[in-house]
Amino acid sequence: MMILLGGWLSQLDSSFGAVEYITLRAIFSALTALLICLLFGPRLIRWLTAAKIGQSVRDDGPESHFSKAGTPTMGGAMIVVAVAISTLLWSDLAVKQVWFVLFVTVGFAAVGWVDDYRKVMLSNSAGLSAKEKLFWQTLIAGIAVVAAYFMATEQAELTLTIPVFKDADIHLGWMFIPFAFLVIVGTSNAVNLTDGLDGLAILPTVMVAAGLGLISYLAGHAIFADYLHIPNISGSGELTVFCSAMIGAGLGFLWFNTYPAQVFMGDVGALSLGAALGAVSIMVRQELVLFIMGGIFVLEAVSVIMQVTSYKLTGKRIFKMAPIHHHFELKGWPEPRIIVRFWIITVILVLIGLSTLKLR
Repeated sequence: MMILLGGWLSQLDSSFGAVEYITLRAIFSALTALLICLLFGPRLIRWLTAAKIGQSVRDDGPESHFSKAGTPTMGGAMIVVAVAISTLLWSDLAVKQVWFVLFVTVGFAAVGWVDDYRKVMLSNSAGLSAKEKLFWQTLIAGIAVVAAYFMATEQAELTLTIPVFKDADIHLGWMFIPFAFLVIVGTSNAVNLTDGLDGLAILPTVMVAAGLGLISYLAGHAIFADYLHIPNISGSGELTVFCSAMIGAGLGFLWFNTYPAQVFMGDVGALSLGAALGAVSIMVRQELVLFIMGGIFVLEAVSVIMQVTSYKLTGKRIFKMAPIHHHFELKGWPEPRIIVRFWIITVILVLIGLSTLKLR
């Protein structure tokens, strides 16, 4: 939208033509999303509190979480709204990648909203059943990846990029559909599992979004992409604007979500943000780099899989409790220590992920 306005105003003053630059629009996108959250966050928290839309806590969870019962939840709605508004304002809406990530993000936010609604209104910490949640996630992700497959105009859009190894990329063909589906659904649920402590999921999401935003810019620039031997995909640079919106909205939400949290994001935020990260990685063909940068999310998901598998096969648990951040809680680690250490690990993993772009 702002591109059209800037183009019109540039006829009056050439300086308005600067809005065509992705870097400038990415900065304004982040600031717009940040301001939306900071301005409307307090109002949303007051409304959620008045409406008694509070968090329900698992009976089998750590005792330290019982005091969090009643804390306003569904705050992730402000993130989704801020990201959507900022992206629509500052990105080039003629680019198909923008609509792909928006569809996935908003679609998974809708699933999360229904899940949160059931938890809050029915006072049921289980929310949507696993089958119901998987059905809707499958439908949304399925529509998105099938559309992406048939709309692909370049071979690079269907090629799996292998980090570190040059000329080892794999053309997926129709296998792109199941692979991309697993990336979106898997990342969405992994971030959702990570969202168990105040600020634990949101800042790693911001960090990974920053890494993907940089990759998106490089992938959309022919010279940089050729230098780094990564796929040059037309239009992918616009995803930098989307990722910047995620950064701004995430930081704005963290203002209220930092320990002790005034509001929780709920599934409406966690499911949508995870799906958004997966969607961006698919559009820039860097899914494996996402797994590196989002290693904390992978660890949380794997810990649950290991715990469930071990208990079903042997009747024994590997961890005191899963996801793994609860394991450290039950070992006596203070919540802020777990959160900050997971943040530090994410910084390291994002740097490692970005380094693989050059090590090819």
